[in-house]
Amino acid sequence: MPKLLRCLIGVLIALLAACGGDDDSGTDTDAAVATTAAPVDAAADEPETTTTAAPETTTTTEPVDASNLQERLLDAQPGDVIEIPAGTHDFDRSLSLAVDGVTIRGAGMDDTVLSFAGQVTGAEGLLVTASDFTIEDIAIVDTVGDALKVNEGENIIIRRVRTEWTGGWSTDNGAYGIYPVQTTNVLIEESVAIGASDAGIYVGQSQNIIVRNNRAEFNVAGIEVENSVNADVYGNVAANNTGGILIFNLAGLSLQGSGTRVFDNDVYENNTENFGHEGTAVAAVPAGSGILVLANDDVEIFENRIRDNRSANVIVASSFAVGFNLDGSDDFDPYPEGIHIHDNEMTGGGDEPDSILNVLSLLLTNGAEPLPSIVWDGYLDDSKLVDGEIAPENRICVQQPGLEVLNADGANDFAAPVIDNAPHDCTLEPLEPVVLAIAS
Repeated sequence: MPKLLRCLIGVLIALLAACGGDDDSGTDTDAAVATTAAPVDAAADEPETTTTAAPETTTTTEPVDASNLQERLLDAQPGDVIEIPAGTHDFDRSLSLAVDGVTIRGAGMDDTVLSFAGQVTGAEGLLVTASDFTIEDIAIVDTVGDALKVNEGENIIIRRVRTEWTGGWSTDNGAYGIYPVQTTNVLIEESVAIGASDAGIYVGQSQNIIVRNNRAEFNVAGIEVENSVNADVYGNVAANNTGGILIFNLAGLSLQGSGTRVFDNDVYENNTENFGHEGTAVAAVPAGSGILVLANDDVEIFENRIRDNRSANVIVASSFAVGFNLDGSDDFDPYPEGIHIHDNEMTGGGDEPDSILNVLSLLLTNGAEPLPSIVWDGYLDDSKLVDGEIAPENRICVQQPGLEVLNADGANDFAAPVIDNAPHDCTLEPLEPVVLAIAS
């Protein structure tokens, strides 16, 4: 391809990204994605986790830096490995990749830095619309919008990638750090996300996910799994965010999430004030939330170390509790069901609750005592009751000796919150692990 033509194509892609990318002015970007992409059928057979043999791998031989990286991405062929040397490489527009089977590799996430501090065009740092994609050992910093977005691919590996807004947390930062959406077979590991005004590490409307051994700090949501099926979140550190780990379902999206295991994580001191854009889902997250389950089903939370989250260490809530518009979706289930919380180490927390949780604290003890470590909003789906009781598979089960559960009485406008462990003295069958061929 002639060099002039490559440059013209690169400019065109950047301009298209600027016109059609995420809007970080307060619009819910997740919902925007749902309106432009093909639906994912949650009832379909589980996607294959293996792929056909990849073409022979080639490593680029010419130097790759800010002057020709977009050109290399445009010219990439399946099997290519694009190596970017150590150093800070400055960009003023988005980068994009639309070729399957490509690896982007730096010299280390503290050594190879793609800086977008001077970005004037584009909605992301790097936008990938491809499958069998790997990115590793690299940093993407100071983007206008999302740092790394992967849309609609399969077999995605994000390894030792750092996304950061180096000026500290701010509403002016981009919404998402690491952001695969509508993807299948996703591995995010050993990565770092700092300063996102929505979620540092986010996986949305996706299936078969492993998020492991990452660090998320000073984001609104540290790690978020939203409207996704079959996810394992483990070995991570989520600290100093507004909310540490979020398992969400929102109405109006193409897939309703279920089947998430959250285990062996360190979730502590997530007390940063909420700096999310007004009107987005995470703007409703109380500062001081450790693990928050919202309207999601079949979630197992176990063997985590959770401490000193000032609103509550674990919160289980329906969409009603946070006033989300359910948009009239007849097939959307706003209630969290099949939640199993057991064998976690929980200490501290609940001593400086935010938003409605502060009101609950005043109602319970006039603010003199911390809230219990586990808070449930108290909403029940009456249509699913059996002889006035919750079906066993839909219960919120808690096996945490020595800890209390607060029923916030949300269905009665939070008028009479009560500490009551008895309805939650039950167990559920363990969820099956997520197995990915790319994670072996």
